[in-house]
Amino acid sequence: YTVQLKIAEHGYTVYDFVLPVMVLHTLYSQSSRRIRHWLSICPRDQHTTLDTHDGLGTVDVEDLLSEEELQAVIAQTEKYGANFKWDYSQKALGEKRVYQINCSYYSAVGEDDDSYLLSRAIQFFTPGVPQVYYMGLLAGENDYELMERTNYDRNISRHNYTVEEIEAAVEKPVVKRLRRLMQFRNAYPVFDGEMSLPCLVYTSEAADDLLCGDLGGRRIVKKRTRGRERGSGGTKTRARTVVR
Repeated sequence: YTVQLKIAEHGYTVYDFVLPVMVLHTLYSQSSRRIRHWLSICPRDQHTTLDTHDGLGTVDVEDLLSEEELQAVIAQTEKYGANFKWDYSQKALGEKRVYQINCSYYSAVGEDDDSYLLSRAIQFFTPGVPQVYYMGLLAGENDYELMERTNYDRNISRHNYTVEEIEAAVEKPVVKRLRRLMQFRNAYPVFDGEMSLPCLVYTSEAADDLLCGDLGGRRIVKKRTRGRERGSGGTKTRARTVVR
């Protein structure tokens, strides 16, 4: 990821290859700490993706996830049917280390519709221009038959759809919901302009006090006045959010 950051510093558009594994870690661990850090430093002029014709790169999250966190992601994807491309470079120091995770993204989240849509929502609302791989668009599952027939591990996420399969896939509820989410991301004015709105933000005493964020390259500033609400488990904050 450091290479991407350096390229972005020179004004070039880059790809966010951190996001695929980072989103899986977020879903598996049910913690947003790591992804919030990445979103605070990631390039704003970028293309985001969760899946491509290649695997999900583990090298891209070095130093962003701990070794234990990365191994937990690898272990969970293996349970969901993934195979791996191994790193045999000198950097691996003679160890057998995973370089890429080969798995369709829908299978990587356990083929659970809600988890899949949540992962896409995170991608779509991350700064940058989202791109969706064709198998991701159709919520495609791992293609073990193609992988074994061709004796090529990466083909697990390269299914060759027939016209009939496409017609059936676009009728799946998860695909219809994904299309609506894509339409919202493409058409809603907040992603193409400036807006201001009041909102309520709830935080607990232990939660990070986030005063600002970033949405697609536009700054989000929250001006707060605090007050304890009786019977509430946290602090009720009146905030006015301005997107620039």
